[in-house]
Amino acid sequence: FQKRVPKSAPDWLETTIVSTPNGTTSRALVAAALAHVVWAVNIGCLGFHVWPYLADDSDHSDELRLDLDPQPGTDFAHVRAAAAAVRAFLDELGIVGYPKTTGNRGVHVYVRLEPRWDSYQVRAAAVAAARELERRHPDLITAAWWKEERGERVFVDFNQNAPHKTVFGAWSVRSRAGAQVSTPLHWGEIDQIHPDDLTIATLPARIESGGDPWSDMNDNPQSLEPLLALHERDRANGLMDAPWPPQYPKQPDEPPRVAPSRARKE
Repeated sequence: FQKRVPKSAPDWLETTIVSTPNGTTSRALVAAALAHVVWAVNIGCLGFHVWPYLADDSDHSDELRLDLDPQPGTDFAHVRAAAAAVRAFLDELGIVGYPKTTGNRGVHVYVRLEPRWDSYQVRAAAVAAARELERRHPDLITAAWWKEERGERVFVDFNQNAPHKTVFGAWSVRSRAGAQVSTPLHWGEIDQIHPDDLTIATLPARIESGGDPWSDMNDNPQSLEPLLALHERDRANGLMDAPWPPQYPKQPDEPPRVAPSRARKE
């Protein structure tokens, strides 16, 4: 896994400077042309981990990512049910989501955003979404950051929206047996497919016959306001922020960053 473009990269490659949570910077690839993608593949890149914003506006995220991560004891049937719950929830809010397989066991639901909100606001919206989904489906979905609290449920990983967080990109290939591809889907396909069937061997025919299910995503940017309203409601009801990953500085209103089983008992 490598975020930085090597110093030996050719001059014609398009890059940009991005910041990291610890305050350092790195030179990242901008896939502005097919040649840039081919260059990365030729140096051994199978999967692209994509930033949550465009190169010319790193202050505003242009996508919300709801990562449905099945926990031990669950299978893809649970993920299908969780994805259906996410779709119904977003539909209720008037938000259009676009699903894809992760190339592993889960599903990502993306929402293309109007570039008006920063990553902190997008993460807050994701936390609110995860908590509301757990309230509605407590036996199926969890918003618990600590693994010991998740149980046999599907975790909505809100921290995939933290600032500077990259996520395994659409059409990228997993470096595992089978070479599964993170594949954009139509909603109606989720009940019909299994991630292991979507590979570098099967995808060319699929794309040729069905095209790109996400082809209109960029033409349909959404508002984050409905989810931010849920976030404000939760804060008004006394809910603190959810825990952040360990590489991030301590955040305002964040609970203690320690697993409940290791917390000091009063």
